[in-house]
Amino acid sequence: KKTILKTMNQRVLLFVCLVSLASVLGQVSYSIPEEMPKGSLVGNIAQDLGLEMKRLISGKAKIYSRNSGEYMELNRERGVLLVKERIDREALCAETALCALHFQIILENPMEHYTVNIQITDINDNAPVFEKTKMNFKISESAVIGAKFVLERAVDLDVGTNDLQNYVLKPADHFIVKPQSNTHSQRSVEMVLQKPLDREKEEQISLVLTAVDGGEPQMSGTMMIVVTVLDVNDNAPVFTQQTYKATVTENSPKGTVVAAVTASDADQGSNSRITYSITNTLDNVRRAFNVNEENGQICLIDDVDFEKSKHFEINLLASDSGGLTDSCKVLVDVKDINDNKPEINIMSKTNVISENAQVNTVVTMINIDDLDSGENGRVECSINDKEPFSLISSTNNIYNLLTDSELDRETASEYNITVTCSDEGVPSLSSSVTLTLQISDVNDNAPVFERSSYEAYIVENNTPGVSIFTVKATDADWKQNARVSYILEDSSVNGVPMSSYVSVSADSGVIHAVRSFDYEQIKDFRFCVKAQDGGSPPLSSNVTVKIQIQDQNDNPPQVLYPVQTAGSVVAEMVPRSADVGYLVTKVVAVDVDSGQNAWLSYKLQKATDRALFEVGSQNGEIRTVRQVTEKDLLKQRLTVIVEDNGQPSRSATVIVNVAVADSFPEVLSEFTDFPHDKDYNDNLTFYLVLALAVVSFLFITCLVVIISVKIYRWRQSRILYHSSLPVIPYYPPRYSDTLGTGTLPHTYNYEVCRTTDSRKSDCKFGRPGSQNVLIMDPSSTGTVPHIRKEKCILDEPESPLESPPSPAASLSHYRSLMPTL
Repeated sequence: KKTILKTMNQRVLLFVCLVSLASVLGQVSYSIPEEMPKGSLVGNIAQDLGLEMKRLISGKAKIYSRNSGEYMELNRERGVLLVKERIDREALCAETALCALHFQIILENPMEHYTVNIQITDINDNAPVFEKTKMNFKISESAVIGAKFVLERAVDLDVGTNDLQNYVLKPADHFIVKPQSNTHSQRSVEMVLQKPLDREKEEQISLVLTAVDGGEPQMSGTMMIVVTVLDVNDNAPVFTQQTYKATVTENSPKGTVVAAVTASDADQGSNSRITYSITNTLDNVRRAFNVNEENGQICLIDDVDFEKSKHFEINLLASDSGGLTDSCKVLVDVKDINDNKPEINIMSKTNVISENAQVNTVVTMINIDDLDSGENGRVECSINDKEPFSLISSTNNIYNLLTDSELDRETASEYNITVTCSDEGVPSLSSSVTLTLQISDVNDNAPVFERSSYEAYIVENNTPGVSIFTVKATDADWKQNARVSYILEDSSVNGVPMSSYVSVSADSGVIHAVRSFDYEQIKDFRFCVKAQDGGSPPLSSNVTVKIQIQDQNDNPPQVLYPVQTAGSVVAEMVPRSADVGYLVTKVVAVDVDSGQNAWLSYKLQKATDRALFEVGSQNGEIRTVRQVTEKDLLKQRLTVIVEDNGQPSRSATVIVNVAVADSFPEVLSEFTDFPHDKDYNDNLTFYLVLALAVVSFLFITCLVVIISVKIYRWRQSRILYHSSLPVIPYYPPRYSDTLGTGTLPHTYNYEVCRTTDSRKSDCKFGRPGSQNVLIMDPSSTGTVPHIRKEKCILDEPESPLESPPSPAASLSHYRSLMPTL
């Protein structure tokens, strides 16, 4: 030990490590080895703290410490710290790896204090020591190879590399030593049999166990082991568990049973009697615990303190009378009791926060400390859930109080936040602190409309400038921030700016019509109104406004069929064999208005014979009321009035000419006598003939093309001749309403058939009735079809002619006349 001290004195300056913190912190740290002689220099405290010598003297600098003052002294004249008493790290800190002295330097006039930390480092000044110098084992010669025998553990009070590192067993003929690492950095050692024992050859074996540390210079300790070889006893005790676990409260009274271990031996008699013992050496286990040699109960014999030792490891040995043993360990955890309240320390705090602060803005930082451990030291902090704040743990024992939702000064201008911290002990201990936070106002409330969307109605043909309705928005802010202005957002309807349709009063929000609306041109339109407050920057919100134009009955019905033309007559032919209910034709009319203004009704206003025809009030169908007779006039003139359902109602009239005949010759002579509303046009005949010639030419061209493609089907062609006979078209009941106005509830189609030979070729033209009107001029010799599209189908020579339902006589006579065309 003297050699070590001498070497230490020579190298003392190499061990001194100064870690100076910033002067603003008022704290310095030193590191010195243990066992320094009295009066050894620790450090220049005046220089490290940035103090002058005269300040140390005038301030009567002194050391204040509850337990460290006896080891250090302050030389005010030199401004240095000196070793006052020899420091033994093992006596000062025992098993603690980090050993340090903490004290304060106190100055007066003015009063100041500085914190000094001195870390005591370990030197290799303790050799491994066995509590016993000799151990005796009685081992049966029948012990199997691999049998283990627990040896006494050596104890080295040094730490780190200076601690115990290895065991050596000599001679190693029969046994080897096997150190084992276990919890809490303790190393147990076992002697393992590697060669069978023979009592007849060697009744007693002497061994030397050497424990070696890792210091410089290396130190060691030895223990003698005497093995007596016994005969017969070949069953060693066996513990029911290799590791037992137990828990004891730190304030448990003496005599408390902590745990009980059990071992069994398969031998009989005295060889099966088991004795229990504790093998821990030179530690606090034997001071605190005792085992009953007979029943294995472990009891407390001293007080245990959780703050000093949180757990113990008890090594137990079970031995029978034959010398066979088994070992186990008992891990005893000391349970802490809850005797310390959490401490709340405010690290940083904001007293005023703006109401537009972002969510998760940190308001206050809090440090929580609880001297207990485990559940007793586990602290949870909380605040009132009704407040718009949350308390989040950022790091260990540090909480951040932050906003978890948007703040509104108009709702609450001040918050008193109580932070409560409770540990999880039983009973739980808690502490609390109240924080006051002011909310500053900003323009954070946009105007809010009373409704999410508006819908208004205005009747068409309105007066420009009329007020339609009013939008209203409110702002929860104050004064200038709450003043609301209304602005019409830029948009367009069919390319026309919205400002030419409506305007918005900036102050009142009243919406005016700028123009007169027409329902038939625009039925509704949408636009956005922006409400903007007077804040800086201003806030705004938009609302969608839908204006619906209500219809007025300002349009009369329009007759689509029959077409009324000047100087010509459109006639419908009714065979004299027609039955009751025979469909003569259908009056087709529409009304561009909507709703009930577009509901049309049909009435027969005038008729040559009212008893013969009737008009469907809803569909405009003209049907026969009775059977046609020979007495009925050939020429029938019907005047049909079409009325809508508006208020007041509007109407239109149409004249329908009907020919009651079975054949065309009967009709031709009579149709020239129909009255006309205008003078006859002499040039009309020329145009009708010209049109018929063009149609005939197109028909012949189409026929030639088809014949050239289908030459194998072609047989003969005939020349079409112009005819001066008028053609009266027949419109069957299925007339098609293609306008989609909703006025007609049914669908109708019709066909017109022309042929050059009633048995050779038919050419059918099918088209909507609204696009095909056959106009007959009394003085003309041809018929002009007004069409948009034609489809000509060349049928087989013998194919039947498709025609609408009509009397057979009329169709036969109609075909006989067509070749003359």
